[in-house]
Amino acid sequence: MARRCDLSAKGVQSGCSVSHAKNRRKRRFLPNLHRKRIWSPALGRFVTMRVAAATLRTIDKVGIDSLLAKGRSRS
Repeated sequence: MARRCDLSAKGVQSGCSVSHAKNRRKRRFLPNLHRKRIWSPALGRFVTMRVAAATLRTIDKVGIDSLLAKGRSRS
């Protein structure tokens, strides 16, 4: 399964680990994903999805239905 947030589409990023001697090697920055059951008032039921921690804070702030209405959904 891909490491990608279902709502915000945040995914894996790549970069370098840099040692004290400035040696560089490739590494991956993984998103902070959690599998959560989120209540949707519009659907009247729980929806299970994998979302990033930053997306959970956004859901708490604006609500899941308004977040989906803004078109931030990946699908």
